[in-house]
Amino acid sequence: MTLRVIRGLPRLRRGSAYRALRAAFGGGSERFGFRLNQFAVMNDHFHLIVEADDRRALSRGLKGLAVRMARALNGAWKRKGRVFFERYHEHVLRTPREVRNALAYVLNNARKHRAWLRPGAVDPFTSGSWFDGWRGGIARGQTEPSIAPARTWLQLVGWRRHGLIDVAEVPGPR
Repeated sequence: MTLRVIRGLPRLRRGSAYRALRAAFGGGSERFGFRLNQFAVMNDHFHLIVEADDRRALSRGLKGLAVRMARALNGAWKRKGRVFFERYHEHVLRTPREVRNALAYVLNNARKHRAWLRPGAVDPFTSGSWFDGWRGGIARGQTEPSIAPARTWLQLVGWRRHGLIDVAEVPGPR
């Protein structure tokens, strides 16, 4: 899923905004049969990989998460008002290769946009520090994860058939 913020708001990849988002992700990562499994925060949008028990769970869970995120951001920015565009982009992942490509795309998206990252480092504005599918292994995050564990075969096992993800991999277009 891709969710965009309206124009004119501060960048999301900043300390206070990101801290507020992490808290919102943690509180809304598993509710109503909806699970936030991975995320990437970009300057003006988010990429999310989620699971849901059904369409209703997806709708309710995403709406609840968006409300938490908007309140958190408005609090961090000391403002009121709308934060997100009405629509979001959704793509259902159906095959192990699609899931593997989506994981690489979300977790390494900053590399695609040529954001400065230390070589070999996980983007700190993603859920990558809790991800267990990095090639060569990466030290796991020491803080409480802001994501829910995956439950589907595609995210637990299936995607690994196409190889672990290198932290330096630059994802292709999506």
